[in-house]
This record gives sequence, structure tokens and C-alpha cells, in this order.
Amino acid sequence: MPHEPCSLSLTGIKDTIIADCRKSEVWKVGQPSILIDHYRLHSSLQIMILDSFTTKLLSSCCKMSDLMSEKITIVEDLFKSREPVPEMKAIYFMSPTAKCVDAFIADFKSKPKYKAAYVYFTDYCPDDLFNNMKLHCAKYIRVCKEINMCFMPQEAQVFTCDNPGAFQSIYSPNSQDKKKTLETLADQLVTLCATLDEYPGVRYKKDSNMENAKALAELVDDKLARHYELDDSGKKKGKTQAQLLIVERGLDPVSPILHELTYQAMAYDLVDIENDTYKYKSKDGSEKQALLNEEDMLWVKLRHKHIAEVSEQIPKMVKEISANKKQPDGKITISNLAQMMKKMPAFRKQLTEKTIHLQLAEDCMKHYSNNVEKLCKAEQDLAVGSDVEGVKVKDPMRTLLPVLLHPYSTHDKIRAVLLYIFSLSGTTDENLSKLIQHVKIEDQREFILNWKELGVPIITSPSFFSRKPTRRDRSQEQTYNLSRWTPVIKDVMEDAVENKLDTKEWPHQSECPAAWNGSGAVSARQKHKASSLDDRRTGSRLIIFVLGGICFSEMRSAYEVTQAVKSCEVIIGSSHILTPTSLLDDIKALSKRPVETFTIEERSNA
Repeated sequence: MPHEPCSLSLTGIKDTIIADCRKSEVWKVGQPSILIDHYRLHSSLQIMILDSFTTKLLSSCCKMSDLMSEKITIVEDLFKSREPVPEMKAIYFMSPTAKCVDAFIADFKSKPKYKAAYVYFTDYCPDDLFNNMKLHCAKYIRVCKEINMCFMPQEAQVFTCDNPGAFQSIYSPNSQDKKKTLETLADQLVTLCATLDEYPGVRYKKDSNMENAKALAELVDDKLARHYELDDSGKKKGKTQAQLLIVERGLDPVSPILHELTYQAMAYDLVDIENDTYKYKSKDGSEKQALLNEEDMLWVKLRHKHIAEVSEQIPKMVKEISANKKQPDGKITISNLAQMMKKMPAFRKQLTEKTIHLQLAEDCMKHYSNNVEKLCKAEQDLAVGSDVEGVKVKDPMRTLLPVLLHPYSTHDKIRAVLLYIFSLSGTTDENLSKLIQHVKIEDQREFILNWKELGVPIITSPSFFSRKPTRRDRSQEQTYNLSRWTPVIKDVMEDAVENKLDTKEWPHQSECPAAWNGSGAVSARQKHKASSLDDRRTGSRLIIFVLGGICFSEMRSAYEVTQAVKSCEVIIGSSHILTPTSLLDDIKALSKRPVETFTIEERSNA
């Protein structure tokens, strides 16, 4: 039986919050309580106060109009100066940190800003902070709850911990807070599991060079055990039919560096998209912007498709609308669409959506035609280790050299050099020096050398031999010639679902039920009693957490495996989402002191 969409779905979260709010008791996300308690009994609740994290979290779940429909008309920043409104009650939704608690206490300590406070923490509030609140503000606090949700739902099957800084904290040799960062990530993963009502078995990828995945697995398993020691009925919760796999970014350095040709990955790599906002100019020269998220159903439909399909499908969709309104079918361009929109107000919204993606796809294709198409063949040959005909690449330098001799941007040449080094599992110091001279980055060699901090071999001796991991045979799969590479994490997902992960390479920190095989057959046979969340799905859940960031092709893999298997839902997450540029910036910064920031040189559009 196929799953319903994962409960991480933004739409699902929004619907649950608003639905539960209407029931009068509490806002909820999944199982844990959230936000408005005894709502109908306190109709004057109109102010909500948020910190930066909860602002993002709430924005991912609902719009301002949703809050207004529940009589919340004011949303304020916890750390900004606010006018007192002593006749009103306030909802505080915040992280359990000293900074947040101090700001809360300041609102009530001398002269109360509000009549009463309804306090909701994203996670467990330490006793010292709780006692401090009680000491100064007890008579004003009507509700104080911990809701167990300090992760960010990005997409239906993707989450982050909203912490790009974790990369430096974990991998920089100058880091002072690695242990604290791993502790925080572990707490966030526990709240994810609690929200999904899962108590998974925990496994990690063993690596002789790196110990971070093991350390995080130990922390998560220990914290999960403590969290589930007693459930609401007073009984100890047993393991559920779920697995949590923890891996490091160094497991697959290739995927986040390659030029991807699927729509979402390509757009975020080649087009200037910030905070999921695409800015573009309309034909009349006015500035426009569009948010690329789950609310845009066309984006959700197209984002994992190859750019060739997207470029073909969008004009077809526009032609269908045009035909419906008896418009001539001519060539579809942005200016034609502008004319159609003026003539057909009823179709304006539909056309606007398609216009955005026609423009974005055109932007992607412009970059592709200029440079990327020629780069992709060399990149794919280096990554896969063979050409389109399946002939093994015997001399990767012959594949790389044309890229170095062509006037590509420095950024693109660095990416190609890295793929060459990854293909050989490292190169000699002498060879690397020549490559760096070729690319003219003598003063920026950290873009390449610092990968060693992730456990990725960069400099090796001529006699060094590294056994490359065996990849799944995909020779029979239909692929585009310039999209032959498959992310390593997709192999891991499929092996996990088929119960083929080697226990020596993937030790169990703790095991899930012995019969788990990811197929869903076990659950059906055992008549596993569904909880309120489980009744929307059958089978098992596989949760993957990548230390050091995930890229868009890895996110896509979670959907592809779920779609192929049907009986096992794959969810993927990390501290943050990577683009090739942001990853290279992070890599370079690893050798710098925390006070310094450096960015990769601007890409040339030439």
C-alpha cells in the first residue's frame, strides 16, 4: 500500500495546527502539543511573540492570514522593543535558551507588558531557566509547555536543523564547540522522531578517518532512550518499525559538486535564488519575485524532472490554456503571455504560475547553453568513471584537460579539478600543485586542500591504493547522457530498504525490531497497531541524517526511493541544504579563524 504524504508535509502541518486550534485546546504538529491552549476560553489572545527560529518554523507551516483567521492579529519579535498592551494576553513561542528566557522575564519583571503569558518552548527547557521564569513571572504564566519540535520541515520528505554553522563547528580544526553542536543536533533529531511518533533503531556509517557519525549516533540513541522511558500511559515505549541512519558529508563528495540537470538542483546552482525566493524581471521591466515552496503545486510537480522535460512541458501547459480561450497557438514567449494575461483575467493566476516557471526554466537553459552543457560531459565521465558508451575512463587527466584549457569560470574549473581528484581517491602533491597553477588559484588552494577535514583523500602517495565503494549496477536504467551519476545516498537508501546494509560498515547503535526489512510485509503480518500518525501510512520509515549538509539531488533520491518502494517512506535531513557555491565557501573557510569570513569569487556568466 502506498503511503499518504509524510507528516512532515508543510500542508499537513498547517492543516493540523489550524484544525486543532479550532478544536479549542491546543495547536499541534504531529503528536506533540503546540501553541494555543484553551483557545476558545481565551478569545482575547491576539499577540504572538517569536524568536528567529520559531518565526521560520511558523512561516513554514502557515501564512499570516491563517493566524488572523484565528484572531491572532499581531506577531512580534521577542528581541525588539515592543509597546506594552496590558489588557491583552500573549502567546510566546520560543527556543529554550537563556537569551529567550531573559527577554521573556524582562517583559514581566518590573512592569508587565501583557495581562498574561502562554509559553510554548520548541524543546525541553532546562531546570535553571524554568526556575528563573517561575521566580520572576509565575503569577503571569497561564500555560508553559514543551512541544518537541526544534527542526525545520523544508519539504514533504525533507527537514533541516536550520544550522549552516554546524559545518564549521564540526569540521573546522579551529572549532571550539564541536561537542556542543553534536549535542544540539542530537536533541533536534530526537524532536523529529517524537513528532513522527517513531522510536527508531539507530545505525551509522563506520569510517576509520571520521568519528562524528558514531558520536552523533551514540548521543541520539541515548537521548531517545531517555525521551521514551515513559510514555503518556506510564508504559515504556518500544522500538517502532523505523531506522535512523547517520552518515557524514565525506561519504559522497561528488554529488554536491556536479552540475545537476534536474530543475530544482539546476535552478539553485545556476540562478540567484535566496531564501527560496526567485527574483526576475517581467517584460515591462518591473521587478517580480516568486517563492519556490510546497504551496506552488507546479514547482512540486516539476522540481525533480530533468530540465529537458520541464522545458517541454511548461509551454505545452500554456498552450492548453491558450487553446481553451481560443487563443492562437503560436510560439510561447514571455511577451505573448503578458498579452494573454491582460485579456483573460480569470486565467491570470494559472498563467502567472506557469509564467514564473517558464521564466525560471529559460534562465536555467540560458546558463546551460552558455557553459554547462560542455562541462557536463567531462563531469559525468569523471564522476561515473566511464563514458556514455560505458567505456572506462583510463586517463582522467585527458578528460579534465579540455576543461582547464577552456575559458570557463574559476568556480567551474575548481569543481572539475575536485571531481578529477575524487575519481582517483586523491592525487600526488606535485600533480595537485600543477592543477592549482592551471586554475590560477595559488592563493586559494583551501578550496581543494580543506576537503581532507571531511575525511576525503586529496593528497596521496603514488603507491597509495584506495578501494572504492562498490556501486549498485544501474546500467539498465534509463538516464540522460549528461545525468548518469546517481548520488551514493540513493544506493544506501535502497540497500537499507532491502535490508542489504553490511553490519560491519553500518554498525547498529541500537537495533529496531529484528524482523524489520523495510518492505512493509512485517508490519502487515504482525498487525502492528497504528498510532494516530501511523494510520495515514503502512510499512516502515527510513530516516537519513547527513552531517555537513545535503544537496538537492540527495533530497530528490528520498522521493524516488519512496515512490519506487511504496511501502517504505524515506525522509532525509541535515543541518542545512547545500549548493555547490555555499559548500565550497564553507570548505575554504575551514582553515580560517572563526572571526574571518571568505567567499568564493563571483561566478562569471561568460
